[in-house]
Amino acid sequence: MKKITFFIFSILLSTLSYAQLVTPGTGVYYNLSELSDLDPSILSFDGTKYTLSEDLTIAGDDGLIINTTDTLLVDADKRITVEGQFIIDIPDNEPKFVLRATDTLNPFDGIRYQDLSAGLFNNVEITYSGGLKVVTSDFVIKNSYLSYNVSGAATGSTISLSNGAPLIQNNTFYKNDLPAVGSGANQEVSAHILNNVIEKNTQSNQNRPQLNMGPTGSDTLKIKGNTIIGDPVMTKVGGISVSNFLSYNIIAEIEDNVILNNRYGITVAGGNAYAMIKGNIIEDNNTENNPALGGSGISLSSSNDSQTIIARENEIRGNLWGITVINQASIDLGTDTDLGYNRFSDNGNNGITYALYNNTSMDLSAMGNCWIESNESAGTTEIENVIFHKNDDSTLGLVDFSQWTCSTLGTELPKLSQINIYPNPASNEIHFNNVNEFKTLKFYNINGQLMKEVELIQNENKINLSIPQGLYFLKFSSDQHEITEKLIIK
Repeated sequence: MKKITFFIFSILLSTLSYAQLVTPGTGVYYNLSELSDLDPSILSFDGTKYTLSEDLTIAGDDGLIINTTDTLLVDADKRITVEGQFIIDIPDNEPKFVLRATDTLNPFDGIRYQDLSAGLFNNVEITYSGGLKVVTSDFVIKNSYLSYNVSGAATGSTISLSNGAPLIQNNTFYKNDLPAVGSGANQEVSAHILNNVIEKNTQSNQNRPQLNMGPTGSDTLKIKGNTIIGDPVMTKVGGISVSNFLSYNIIAEIEDNVILNNRYGITVAGGNAYAMIKGNIIEDNNTENNPALGGSGISLSSSNDSQTIIARENEIRGNLWGITVINQASIDLGTDTDLGYNRFSDNGNNGITYALYNNTSMDLSAMGNCWIESNESAGTTEIENVIFHKNDDSTLGLVDFSQWTCSTLGTELPKLSQINIYPNPASNEIHFNNVNEFKTLKFYNINGQLMKEVELIQNENKINLSIPQGLYFLKFSSDQHEITEKLIIK
């Protein structure tokens, strides 16, 4: 009898040890209050906040739908698993929904979206979690804030993607232990990563960039309008990496990003790769300060000749190398019918300037670029001094850098830098001296939408900013001239 009693008691203890809240799978969509009613001992409410004390599973036919601002605290090591739908959609003009660990010293395990589940997070603050493991392709996160998250449900990045084309837009990623967003080497992901502020992530200081993407399959990976700022103390952390080391493909558009103070700016590694790299500002990516280990504004490498990389209108300054092309990689930096308009300044190491280092045996076309921004009248001799190629080592390919120009898209209009817009990045307002007598200023977001228009006065202007954070294109116009430049609002 004692043995039977002990056996039953052991089973009871085991059951209690693995207690969790699982929705019935009957096609019901719950809010937090209704979900708490299922088991208030696991999901409790104290009048101001909800607390989840055990694992939660949202079954395949069920959903948790939240559209009011609240706080959900999750105990240490507990996980939310989504087989159905988990949606938090808070209006943008309301405070963020807060999802964080009960004890910030002991993160909860994070959220796992299973295959065929669905997720939407809008206007959510996610902190002190084990990240988001997103196996489903039906996932959107926007206007949210993710900070101080660690390895847990997601082990490779704060948001770890597995397939499809999820949307990650207008978020802030700050000081997470892992990269902000990533995907695996054997997973085809064509995410749209748009207009995010990504700052000081990979606090573990591993050799992982803040955006760490694998192959894309037949769809297009879009990395556009992001601001990616490194932490100078984290010397191993790069900016953007897109890689294909297996028998997959890369199709990528990396455009209009600002990439500052990382170990390197952008790298594309592996074959079967097509990428357009356009309109990026890539500056001071030199935190490790070891040219043998990185520090390029743009770095390309491949073990075969199946890379097609096009670079246009990038501004590359202050890196240990401007652009490096390695092994059998290749890049089109401009042709006689489609000039490059890339600008280079002060990229170098050990007292030598390297705007472009062609460390391959293949010839490269690099027509119509500004090779020495501080010396716009530089000639062949000066430009040769900043390009390493066949003329420096006979085993390397020749770079055709003809038709060099420091004008913008072939024009000779005054540059916005002469206006001295400040601050940039900005938060609340910008100032500039309208020396060129422009009449109007229009703010366009990364999707080309007109967000703000103001009439300008001559001389000093002060513009109040009342638009969301992100990268904007500022179009200054007069009867004679039109100039477009970038502004970061954070």
